[in-house]
Amino acid sequence: MAISVVMPALEMAQETGKLVSWLKKEGEPVKKGDMLLEVETDKAVVEIEAQSDGILGGVTAKTGDVIPVGQTIAWLLKPGESVPQQGAVVQTGRTGAAAAPAAVAAAPAAPAEPASAAGARISPKARKLAREHGLDVSKIKGTGPGGEILADDILKAAAASVATPEAEVRSAAPPLSTSGAPADAVTSIGRIMAERTTQSWTTVPHFFVSREIDVSALKTARDSLIPKIEELHGVRMTHTDLIVAAVARALRKHPRMNASWENGRITLHQDVNVGLAIAVENAVVATVVHKADQLSIGDIAKQRIDKAQKARASRLAPSDIAGATFTISNLGMFNVDTFTAIIVPPQVGILAVGAIVDRVVVVDGMLAVKPMMTVTLSSDHRVIDGASAARFLNDVVIAIGEAGKFS
Repeated sequence: MAISVVMPALEMAQETGKLVSWLKKEGEPVKKGDMLLEVETDKAVVEIEAQSDGILGGVTAKTGDVIPVGQTIAWLLKPGESVPQQGAVVQTGRTGAAAAPAAVAAAPAAPAEPASAAGARISPKARKLAREHGLDVSKIKGTGPGGEILADDILKAAAASVATPEAEVRSAAPPLSTSGAPADAVTSIGRIMAERTTQSWTTVPHFFVSREIDVSALKTARDSLIPKIEELHGVRMTHTDLIVAAVARALRKHPRMNASWENGRITLHQDVNVGLAIAVENAVVATVVHKADQLSIGDIAKQRIDKAQKARASRLAPSDIAGATFTISNLGMFNVDTFTAIIVPPQVGILAVGAIVDRVVVVDGMLAVKPMMTVTLSSDHRVIDGASAARFLNDVVIAIGEAGKFS
């Protein structure tokens, strides 16, 4: 029986996906587990594997197409089998770790909400965002199939509505560098990242708490553990690995910080999945260390290194970026002393980590030089209050101080 290949949902509330490339040619045999296609999300270019054996056929999507989640874009056929006709009984194939339910043969996409005042269709998420931003959907042009208004259309309209007249004039012409030459084009990942951070900053009530930490124990732990980790796991650990372990332990004690805010409801997560912001060319991606509170330092280091390499090569798998319940952004390696980070919805917190710098501090009434590091916690005030954020950050500091006990 023919198996449909659909555009997968790789993240929550995703409505469409962009096809980057097919990794198999039409008519070519495919084995279960083979990498079949590449899909672009706001985090990375993700390789999607085939969920069954078959011959790739009936390909309807080409490179660059933006396709609704769940829409059939190809088939995996048995030898001699034809592409099913509309209405035929077929088996659906799920692509990706968090794929949306597949549609059968040329079945129409699930209906969106009723048409807007201007007659255009609008998705439920887009309608919700329009209400939050106070936008008139009848004045917004949709870019989805058949002119459907998508969430991205609402975000663009919201960003444009707060632009100054001068900014609007500048945006009408191609951006120029100081030399008068055209500026670098924004990548798709960079564009979506900009839209998502704009959405977070304008809809999530952020507040910030900071601490300056004596990280003498952290440095000592790292120096003592490096030889052991290299011998057992063949990787070189960093301060970041110890910070991930410390944050994961604190998250276990503070379930509301390990939560999500969606549609006015708080969801407490059982697993502690720590996202790590990683700089790639012209963008930032967030890979995920799953169940970080249960991993050894060596396992955390191996995951971090492996996923960082895949991120910079644009070869992340869906499981590498899915499911984060909290994020860490470390700019210490760039000699940044302190900064604040924007929350990644639907998460409710992100920790910004600065550089370790020797500073003169007072210890027991005496001046001393200590390695110090500033951390800043961004929290969603709809879920976390100031006292709760302070208690969580205090437990992070305590866990960092006990880094020498990590195994």
